[in-house]
Amino acid sequence: MRRHIIVLAVAAGVTGAGFTAHLLVSDVPQRKGVVAGATESVGSTAAGRGAAVAKARPFDRAGLRRAVRTYLGTRPGKAGVMATDLRTGLSFGENEKGDFVSASIMKVDILASLMLQRQRQRADRGLSAGLSDGERDLASQMIRESDNTAADALYSDAGHGAGVRKANKRFGMTDTKPFPTSWGSSWTSPSDQVRLLTNLASDKSPIEAPGRRFIWGLMGAVVDEQAWGISAAARPGEKVALKNGWTPVHDQGNGWAVNSIGRITGRDHDFLVAVCSGDSPTMEAGVATVEHVSDMVVDAMRDSRP
Repeated sequence: MRRHIIVLAVAAGVTGAGFTAHLLVSDVPQRKGVVAGATESVGSTAAGRGAAVAKARPFDRAGLRRAVRTYLGTRPGKAGVMATDLRTGLSFGENEKGDFVSASIMKVDILASLMLQRQRQRADRGLSAGLSDGERDLASQMIRESDNTAADALYSDAGHGAGVRKANKRFGMTDTKPFPTSWGSSWTSPSDQVRLLTNLASDKSPIEAPGRRFIWGLMGAVVDEQAWGISAAARPGEKVALKNGWTPVHDQGNGWAVNSIGRITGRDHDFLVAVCSGDSPTMEAGVATVEHVSDMVVDAMRDSRP
């Protein structure tokens, strides 16, 4: 297990559970194969796919569930995971419908919701779909740097909780409950987060391709101190696009909420992963849980066949 040395600096002047925390990580070994910038599709050769299938074992869903439950039984707090491989069709969930405080992973939902709204509004006026230059700049700060002031502005632009809730109906998200004003206090589930990521990865999404590429591009270019979480499951040469969220919780539970969502793309696999955790005594404990669960689930799916 990787060891993280974490220093938190909390910025003043924000509301609810969505405050800014700057994560400074030192003495951390190089993560295995993390390459930023996941794209909508990454090609693979037929020979490569055949070789991977020949070596793969049948997917032991029950065994993986036992392993995840055993691990979580040793950890403080609670957690849930949902993962799917767009290439093989394999999927796995454990407590995937559980309720978790969203913290900053909600920022992807905010951006996707706003993108959908602007797309519709510009189409009604006969204009090209997309965000304004100012909104694109705020989106970059919100996703790449996890800037909360930018998120506050874009949440307002999206119509706060009511606006995001309306967009989520289009995305098929049934578990997410956007907080009326403080986005970080929203509730969500790993299952809903993978559903959101699927909307960003699918040509059948209500969000048009340029908007999806823009969001993935930001998630694939997060600043270095944000590049933890599901990236622990990546192997050399694979591409990672992610968004993390973390906050101490007072009114909606105890301890820390620590979450990570995103995409790991390689030659033979294209994983969408969401791991959420709550009630961890420290942020470091939450990060360790999220990273270990990500690693064990993705590794089991990677080495298996349907």
